[in-house]
Amino acid sequence: MAIEWAEHVTLNTARSRDDVFTQLAEHFEPAEIVELTLMSAFFNMFNRIMDSLKVDVELQSEVDRIKSSLHLNPDRVHSYLETLIDHWPDSFPDPSS
Repeated sequence: MAIEWAEHVTLNTARSRDDVFTQLAEHFEPAEIVELTLMSAFFNMFNRIMDSLKVDVELQSEVDRIKSSLHLNPDRVHSYLETLIDHWPDSFPDPSS
């Protein structure tokens, strides 16, 4: 849901999608929604500045190297996620203690 919200912030359609906001509010507190919105807007701003000024985040040769090495095997991802779920703890320690 957070990713869908970020997409609507990016496309500037969030203001007209009450249905998306309602779904978002089912999963996040108001302060978290503000934070998600701010982070989405920040990264959009950052990307637009960098793109407008033609500032490469990484050298194109590095980007090409990474692209050529990417291969996502759905079966391995599925197996990894199953293992993660199988070993997910029932509780987490309180970070404030």
